[in-house]
Parts: sequence; structure tokens; C-alpha cells
Amino acid sequence: MSRLIVKYQDRIYNTILKICNNSDDAAELTQDTFVKVLEHIADFRGKSSFYTWLFRIAVNETINFCRRRFKVVSQSLDGELPNPADMASSDPVRLAQQKEVIALLSEAIGRLDDDHRVVIVLRDIEQMSYSQIAETLGLEMGTVKSRLSRARAMLREILETVLT
Repeated sequence: MSRLIVKYQDRIYNTILKICNNSDDAAELTQDTFVKVLEHIADFRGKSSFYTWLFRIAVNETINFCRRRFKVVSQSLDGELPNPADMASSDPVRLAQQKEVIALLSEAIGRLDDDHRVVIVLRDIEQMSYSQIAETLGLEMGTVKSRLSRARAMLREILETVLT
């Protein structure tokens, strides 16, 4: 089991962080996810890949947590950017613009309700396929597609409001 934790912990943590927007909560939810996996490993039937089963547990734990918490705290994704000191040849103006765009997107994604934020994160950030998202969230493919379309439209409206 420890090899599975090492293999997936960073990806699980990053996905949870993008959904809940709080590093402390993401760390705790990552730990809770792996505890739940350990407790229920006997329930894994192989109907999906282990990775999909693990992500479904992580996403469900995170959604439930966010719903209980009522308010999602927005956090900048500055930590996701490369360290400017490591990119001496990069244009500082471009790096500043990238940071600003990431901060705007992070804030806009944070304004989406849980259901829409999750599909945006899984599809556009984690680059999961529609079928993987449907399996992870236990939804029909059509529901995933319509929810993603609506989430993108809502995100566009939020960004247009912020940028005008």
C-alpha cells in the first residue's frame, strides 16, 4: 500500500487543493482519502482502475467537506508557478502576467459551486477524459458534458465581470 500512496499522493493532493483552495484542508483531505482507501481496500472490485477508484474517493471526500464548510476560501496558485530564480532567461513581465492570470482564474474557479468546480478541475486541469470523470463522479456521460459546458459558461461570465 505504501507504494500506491507514494505513487498517487501528489496528484491526489493537487487535485484536492484545486477543488478546496486551501493547502491545510487539502493535506488533511489527502490523508483522509488514503485512510478511507485503507479501510475499504477489500471493497475494491476492479470494475474500474485503482486510480479511478482512488480519485472518486478523493473527490467525494472533498465535495462533502466543501459542502459542510459552506464557504470556500480562495487561494492564489502562485505556488504552482515555476520559481522565477530558476528561470533567469524568462521575461519578468511575462512571469508577472502569468501570475496575474493564474490568480484571476483561481479566484474565478473558486466562485463556482462545488459540482461545476469539480468538473472544471478534473477536465481542464487534471485533463481527465469525459468517461473518467463520469466514472469518478458516478455520473452519466451526458451529465458530465452538460455540467462542464455550464461550468465553462459560468467561468466565462465571472471572468468577463472581473475584467470589465
